[in-house]
Amino acid sequence: MKRILCYGDSNTWGWDPRKKERFPDNIRWTGVLGSELGDDYKIIEEGLNGRTTVWDDPIEGYKNGSKYIVPCLASHAPLDLIILMLGTNDLKNRFSVSAYDIAAGISVLLERIETSKSAASGKRPEILLVCPPPVVRLSEFADAFIGAEKKSQEFKKHYSRTAAEHQCAFINAGDFITSSSIDGIHLEKSEHRKLGAVLADKVKEILQ
Repeated sequence: MKRILCYGDSNTWGWDPRKKERFPDNIRWTGVLGSELGDDYKIIEEGLNGRTTVWDDPIEGYKNGSKYIVPCLASHAPLDLIILMLGTNDLKNRFSVSAYDIAAGISVLLERIETSKSAASGKRPEILLVCPPPVVRLSEFADAFIGAEKKSQEFKKHYSRTAAEHQCAFINAGDFITSSSIDGIHLEKSEHRKLGAVLADKVKEILQ
């Protein structure tokens, strides 16, 4: 059985922008991924609302993805593949960082995955970096994410470069899905379905 760790934020956790609660297992893209791949794959969900790449959140706390990634990998080892989709929360105005710096934060996470030896026989697991879809017109999160729409449009350029530097697989989610028009950040049911299907095809390509 192939073991896949999905490490991300609220869009991996499965935040429903309409009901403001968690989507059921079979609706989340992680659930769709597991259904598409079948019984030969084990999907491990590690989504956390508000998770950043490397930044300590002075208000919400415990959201720094770089601080949890190493123990997370160790606890779930052996792993065949890590799917990493983070960066949207780094766009919060309180962090005051550019898209370039957010991609640099992704690079830190990739380095920690690479050196974790969390695959079988102490090897490096395969990595699939997913660039989050751009933020669209914001509503309830507008004050917290000032300037996020423009910055997020630059993600693709910097994330693809980072993936190339680390020689890992890459998908730009914005080529297939869009953020919800309800809040501008989260994914609706239809987009979870699309993303899960696209990632399933990519996972088969990587692991088969």
